[in-house]
Amino acid sequence: MSHESDATRGPTRRRLVLAGLGSAALPLLSPLSHAANVAEGPETLRIGYQKSSTLMIWLKSRETLEKALAPLKVSVQWHEFTSGLPLLESLNVNNLDLTADVADAVPPFALAAGAQLTYYAIETPSPTAQAIVVRQDSPIRTVAQLKGQRVAFAKGAGAHYLLVEALAEAGLSVRDIEPAYLTPADARAAFERGSVAAWVIWDPFLAAVQRQANARILRDGTKLASYRRFYLAATPYAKRRPDVLAVVYDALRRAGDWIKRNPGPAAAWHAPLIGLDPATVEAANLRRTYQVQAVDAASLEEQQRIADAFAAQSILPRKVTVAASPVWKPV
Repeated sequence: MSHESDATRGPTRRRLVLAGLGSAALPLLSPLSHAANVAEGPETLRIGYQKSSTLMIWLKSRETLEKALAPLKVSVQWHEFTSGLPLLESLNVNNLDLTADVADAVPPFALAAGAQLTYYAIETPSPTAQAIVVRQDSPIRTVAQLKGQRVAFAKGAGAHYLLVEALAEAGLSVRDIEPAYLTPADARAAFERGSVAAWVIWDPFLAAVQRQANARILRDGTKLASYRRFYLAATPYAKRRPDVLAVVYDALRRAGDWIKRNPGPAAAWHAPLIGLDPATVEAANLRRTYQVQAVDAASLEEQQRIADAFAAQSILPRKVTVAASPVWKPV
């Protein structure tokens, strides 16, 4: 059984820590007791996802996990979020068990807030699936020209890390610009009315603003930010139900394979679900690998580089050690 959740607002210390990091936090989901679920019937797997979570949306639309997990007596609940930080916030306070893909910059923020999370899968790098964009008529031609300019991005997103690295490449830091921490919808509006000089954004929003507003790419992540997307689990759940993680992992891999083999049909399916036209979705999908793999050493090393870069600029409240987090491995 699948449904969208409403939220409750129970404050916790960790919730406030994450909110202080600049997430446009959605209200938290109502906590569910695993023990109660088991006692009353099938256990419930609670999955959080975003509009950019193509593979999980594919599985949700076909009730693939509901069918695959039925023999394990596990039902599924689906909860949609507008960005990655609120999603991990709910994972942190035991309102979710698994997350769909989040950008590579998101987990370090959750770790800095003390989250007990387990890395269980990644999508291989898609560096061109996020970029710094300017309007077509903008006089800005280089990242260095962003100095003193107002730049829109979502704090803690993969776009945030891309901006940090692009500025460093140009001899600048975030202190040299005027940050505008905005959700994709608010940033798009600000970008189009000219109240920000640039916008750092990911697909499918990137493809949409290119096609619909003729945005020009100033710098993408090529040789700068790999943009791996991570799938995460609450560590207590990962320890207790590795069999469920195995089923989800296999389903994600199959979904990724199908979408890459069938770009046209995949875009036609996905477009109405996220309110975009098929051509825009197909353009976005071409920049994403959708290749799901086990978490490897290279991806964790980059996680540490991201955490260190954020800590060095006081974007994270403290240093984190990524290697201290568990990593699930498929059998």
